Amino acid sequence: MKITKICCIGAGYVGGPTMAVIAQKCPHIQVTVVDLNEERIAAWNDADLSNIPIYEPGLDAIVGEARGRNLFFSTDVDKAIHEAQIIFISVNTPTKTYGKGKGMAADLKYIELCSRQIARVAKDNKIVVEKSTLPVRTAEAIKSILDNTGNGVQFQILSNPEFLAEGTAVEDLLNPDRILIGGDTTAEGQEAIQALVDVYSNWVATDKILTTNVWSSELSKLTANAFLAQRISSINAMSELCEKTGANVNEVAKAIGMDSRIGPKFLKASVGFGGSCFQKDILNLVYIAKSYGLYQVADYWEQVIIMNDHQKRRFSNTIVRTLYNTVSDKKIAFLGWAFKKDTNDTRESAAIYVADDLINEHANIAVYDPKVSNKKIMDDLNYLETRSVEDNNSSVKSYSDPYEACQDAHAIAVLTEWDEFKTYDWQRIYDSMKKPAFIFDGRNLLNAKDLETIGFVYQGVGS
Repeated sequence: MKITKICCIGAGYVGGPTMAVIAQKCPHIQVTVVDLNEERIAAWNDADLSNIPIYEPGLDAIVGEARGRNLFFSTDVDKAIHEAQIIFISVNTPTKTYGKGKGMAADLKYIELCSRQIARVAKDNKIVVEKSTLPVRTAEAIKSILDNTGNGVQFQILSNPEFLAEGTAVEDLLNPDRILIGGDTTAEGQEAIQALVDVYSNWVATDKILTTNVWSSELSKLTANAFLAQRISSINAMSELCEKTGANVNEVAKAIGMDSRIGPKFLKASVGFGGSCFQKDILNLVYIAKSYGLYQVADYWEQVIIMNDHQKRRFSNTIVRTLYNTVSDKKIAFLGWAFKKDTNDTRESAAIYVADDLINEHANIAVYDPKVSNKKIMDDLNYLETRSVEDNNSSVKSYSDPYEACQDAHAIAVLTEWDEFKTYDWQRIYDSMKKPAFIFDGRNLLNAKDLETIGFVYQGVGS
């Protein structure tokens, strides 16, 4: 099967960048990204590429090259479904906030709505690709909906999970560690797999394209995120022990990372992991394990989340304790709000929860982040519903200038590892702060000795 038209339902952090790269690398394929959110689609179509809704280094140039040639963004979902041979489903799968599985299971209502829309619209055979991170055996449910509510056409369901790291998503798409495609073992299933393999083969070496059964592909994504998050929680657990014993967690991490069996990646102690995937996927894994009666397995993975939550609380408690057990009416400057550098994504960012704890202690929070708007900061805090919107507005102010954010602050908390923070005139910042001037480096980003020479009271995680 020669693919000439692709549709992606969902213009978010996965769908938008993934389809942009496919369009750039496959100029012979028409790629249409659809979403019901008119504001988001308008942003993707904005003539000013700096206004596209997702910030990823290099993404604006790729969108600019392919948009209007073979990359299109639209709210006409039915038309795109009707014309496409391959339909990617890349919609949100948040953790359920209601009913059975509340707080752990993935909420699949958007997946079901997409499936029913595809079934209603499709008049010829389609390949439907799970791009969203989904629980194992979701493909079975999608196929049941398509086969039983459609127009008698044939559907093949593939699992093609994304393995993107925000901040490096474009590079991850251009030079992936692997592309994973799962499908049926039938002749029709293998033909569908090959059709998608042929798309990726336009720029990815075939030895990096792995094919499996659909269940292995679905579970591999959850497993990958669980293992990565586990490493972060493991080094963060050791950071607390380092603080008590006089060891330095950075030195410990370097020592164990030189062991070829362990390796150095994801061993940087911090205030904790954030983002849309790690916590959601681990909770999903916990729920799946419990649903099969695997309670010891569930308890093991749940501890990764417990440790991450503890690390965030421990960081905010350290700030309060060090500032003489009170931060009431004190200005605490936050450098960074995004959950990691080189992205404007704030989902599950540690900064949100540290700020929430400090506001509860009546601190005044001043935030500077190079890519996150004041509206997004306030939306994040208001979403927690721990206090009124008015209280949040009176306790938090964002700044467009980092030096202004730090002026007259009692302390600075580094919450995101933006590279620009390392280049600041720290003597100028020190001179503008209340004395003693404290820095709590939640990302172990800054040079402690240099800051202490200036006069700062420095405290990094695990130091």
